[in-house]
Amino acid sequence: MSIYADTSFFVSLYLPDRHSLEAERRMASKPRIWVVPLHRAEWMHALSQHVFRKEITALEVRRVQGEFDRDLGDAVWLKVNLPDRVWDTCADLARRHGPRLGIRTLDSLHVAAAVELGAKVFWTFDERQANLASAEGLQIF
Repeated sequence: MSIYADTSFFVSLYLPDRHSLEAERRMASKPRIWVVPLHRAEWMHALSQHVFRKEITALEVRRVQGEFDRDLGDAVWLKVNLPDRVWDTCADLARRHGPRLGIRTLDSLHVAAAVELGAKVFWTFDERQANLASAEGLQIF
């Protein structure tokens, strides 16, 4: 099964939050999930926001980053590049769905990446992304 997960899914796996148990449950079957450069950039911003809000320390960031990097190196995540068409698809999603769904750039960029990579399933804990992915025919869990 080809699965694309947005960054919130990865954050819930590495930092305890209200979605962590669900994220771990989904990973029990050891699915193959893509990681694109967008994930890595957004991941660092998410960790930085947790430090800014004093929810974790810089030491915890280093530990969590080490776990993520180790999993990436162990091929738990499939590292791929964003397809060239992702930018056009992102803009097209905004044109077609933005006025109705109120999506943001990162919402449409994640869904565009999923579409261009050929994902069938989209994992997110973000309602806007879930609505957009569903509108594009992706299966949401």
